[in-house]
Amino acid sequence: MQQGPSVTPDLVWDAVTGFQRSAAIKAAIDLEIFTHIGAGAKTATAIAEAAGASERGVRILCDTLTVLGFLSKSGNEYSLTDVSATFLDKKSQAYLGSVTDFLMSPQQKAGFENLTESVKHGGAVENGNASISPESAMWVTFARSMMPMVFPAAQRIPENIGFPQDRKLKVLDIAAGHGLFGIMVAKQYPNAEVYAVDWANVLTVATENAKHFGVAGRHHLIPGSAFEADFGDGYDVVLLTNFLHHFDEATNIELLKRINDAMTPDGELLTLEFVPNDDRISPPFEALFPLVMLAATPSGDAYTFAELKRMFEAAGFSHNEHIPLAPTPMHLLVSTK
Repeated sequence: MQQGPSVTPDLVWDAVTGFQRSAAIKAAIDLEIFTHIGAGAKTATAIAEAAGASERGVRILCDTLTVLGFLSKSGNEYSLTDVSATFLDKKSQAYLGSVTDFLMSPQQKAGFENLTESVKHGGAVENGNASISPESAMWVTFARSMMPMVFPAAQRIPENIGFPQDRKLKVLDIAAGHGLFGIMVAKQYPNAEVYAVDWANVLTVATENAKHFGVAGRHHLIPGSAFEADFGDGYDVVLLTNFLHHFDEATNIELLKRINDAMTPDGELLTLEFVPNDDRISPPFEALFPLVMLAATPSGDAYTFAELKRMFEAAGFSHNEHIPLAPTPMHLLVSTK
């Protein structure tokens, strides 16, 4: 009898032990292992001395990172792979290590520790992110730590604005956080005035970044909730970045109506989201994001373009263009009345 293809439990094992791998990366980032190797510490002894850690601990951690593909090993010397050199060495401009400050924070992990209850309930349970107050320092951590991840998408926002670069623009940046999206518009549009909406504690990060990029004189603050703050009106461009996925459709439509009322007749709404295909199982990053929202919010989701288009049309935006921002997992929607 011909044997069928062998079946192994590798997929199950990888999923069940996934937390061990993420813990190894977190420890390496905390100890700056990749940065020390990049600076010339090659052996466990040298890396341990640079990191202020035990040689045994460093040897086991570096061997683990080698098995996982983040390091290479020859004899007793370790070296960076292309991925770790690009994204995990602090000296790299593309360094992403800071994302662990938020993505692996106790608040974020709490939602996944209670995921069974969230599935039963249909949203985050009380000790997940659903109960974190706007004044929490966690949102400041979020604004600071996630900047490297969103910076490539932020740089591409201005190129998708349909107005000439010398035009005077009034720009509303909703849930601005770190402020990078509005700041990148201000850098490309020298006559743009940007109004950033977010909680007062979070806007301190946006102010720091506006000063760093030399646009502080054209960067203004509107502290408060995106659902309650007085936006004013006359906006030529509105930026709505990584926000709609936190809420249900009805809530989003009400916000989009508020935005529509604040815009000029020819204004443009630029929305950034993780947009899965209609099948909801592709592309992988976008398709996995709804699980994050299930664990972290009462009713959030990653919406397909068809679902987003329905929301925007209900709020009075009749033209909606979908622009994937590959190679990032983010997608841009440009909407007009």
